[in-house]
Formats: sequence, structure tokens, C-alpha cells
Amino acid sequence: MKLLIINGPNLNILGERDQSLYGTKSLTDINNILAKEAKDRGIEVSFFQSNDEGKIIDFIQENYTQADGIIINPGALTHYGLSLRDSLSDTKLPIVEVHLSNIYAREDWRAKSVISPIARGQISGFGWRGYIMAFRLFAAELRGETWE
Repeated sequence: MKLLIINGPNLNILGERDQSLYGTKSLTDINNILAKEAKDRGIEVSFFQSNDEGKIIDFIQENYTQADGIIINPGALTHYGLSLRDSLSDTKLPIVEVHLSNIYAREDWRAKSVISPIARGQISGFGWRGYIMAFRLFAAELRGETWE
């Protein structure tokens, strides 16, 4: 099994951003934790982050045929990234949307996700552990467990 783990705008500066919302771990820290989880379970992962929606779409289009699922934190693209949504939808892969903060407990405009209608689910508000939850959902599927 191979998973694409994608992060959108501003997630490259995790650990420096508002730590009360996003925590103290850097994106490298999170990726290292996920890489260890993946190695322990024999799952291949490919990490990508960009502040540019077009580069994220390029990555998806260049890699989805070799992947079994996508974990994505779209950052601000969550709320308006319609071309990203289309690209994700075109893959026909299972998608789990992750957010470090609880987007429903913040500004009203953050509560709308254009990605969630095409995702199997969304994990929001558990900090870096949300990525682990998403990863473990995919690992369970690899063991033959269903999403239901």
C-alpha cells in the first residue's frame, strides 16, 4: 500500500505558527512520525507540501496512479480550492481530510470545506495526532478491515 500525504499553504512553517492553534511540532516532525509508522507497518508513503495549489495538483496528477489513498491537510485551500477538489475527485482514491485545529470552533468561514464532500472523512482538532489517526485508518484497511 502507498499513501500520498499532502499539506497545503502555510503548513511548511508549523512549529512557528500560532502554537495555541497548530502545536509545536514542525511538519518535518510530523512527517518523521508518519514515516516511522509507515515503516513499522510496511506501508510506503510519499510526502508533499506546497503553498501553491497548482503544484499540489501537479503532484497529485503525477502520483495518484501509484497510490492507494490520500491524506490531505489542504490548509486554507479547504475553503476555496475548487481545482484541488476536482483533482482529488478525479483520482477516485479514498481521501481523508485532516486539520490540526478544530475548523468548526474558529471563524465561520473556516467551517466550510469544499474537500469534505469527496472525502471518506475528516479529522479535525486533534493536532498532529489527526495525521496518525488518518494513517491508522488506511493501515486498518490494508489489514482487510472496512471503513464501516
